Amino acid sequence: MPENHARKPEPRHDGASETPAVQASSTSASGEGPEETAPVHRRNRAESKAAGKSTGNPFLGWLKEIATVVVIAVVLSFLIKTFLFRAFFIPSESMVNTLDVDDRIFVNLLVPEPFALSRGDVVVFRDTKGWLPPAPPKAQGPFTWVQDGLTFVGLLPDNTDQHLVKRVIGLPGDHVVCCDAGGKLTINGTSIDETYINPAEVPQVRNFDVTVPEGKVWVMGDNRNHSADSRAHMETDGGFIDLKDLEGKAAVIAWPLNRIKTLDNYPDVFKSVPAAR
Repeated sequence: MPENHARKPEPRHDGASETPAVQASSTSASGEGPEETAPVHRRNRAESKAAGKSTGNPFLGWLKEIATVVVIAVVLSFLIKTFLFRAFFIPSESMVNTLDVDDRIFVNLLVPEPFALSRGDVVVFRDTKGWLPPAPPKAQGPFTWVQDGLTFVGLLPDNTDQHLVKRVIGLPGDHVVCCDAGGKLTINGTSIDETYINPAEVPQVRNFDVTVPEGKVWVMGDNRNHSADSRAHMETDGGFIDLKDLEGKAAVIAWPLNRIKTLDNYPDVFKSVPAAR
């Protein structure tokens, strides 16, 4: 019977062994082949770089993060102030009790365009009619430029004296009259009960009869006895305000904290007023 023993290889005449040579390469402890060598080197280099970064100055990294946050905040504030909302400071008592002296408000810049203006809206407008006395020269201090810069980007409210805030009573085409037999305003022949007027005083009657031209509005203050509004400036363009001079609609009282609230335009007061003819 043939034996099952493995045949011993016979030596070759040239002296070389028939046993294949072992490839000269190092293997990893896990038994992986030599292909693992390059990735290990790459990982080592990455770890070395990470270690180098971690040993950097942490204070400089903190400063970079703070600077990034500040820049983002300034850019966002500027965009919001330019296109959406702008802050204003209330310097007078003409809108008490709706607005108090020193209130800070946010004004919606999307009114009157693209969103329509409504009767009862509280608006801020530029004084292009000379209602206010000329502003005194601004005192210059060492940090005036800082305040001006923060106001420009919207981080501080505009506290210049060349803006006014009033409530819209008459829209273009409206016929506004003061007063009927009961001492109430009428708009397009309908009397209105002005629940927003300062209740601390009975408003003095100041007669007028106007029809609002196109592109203009008739405005009055809620503190009627202490408001130099359209009634007091009828000699200048009839007391009307150009729509193009409106900065926007006052939407929110933002400061002081105990007065934070949205501002109402009292739609119930004007709901019975017919459209202008």
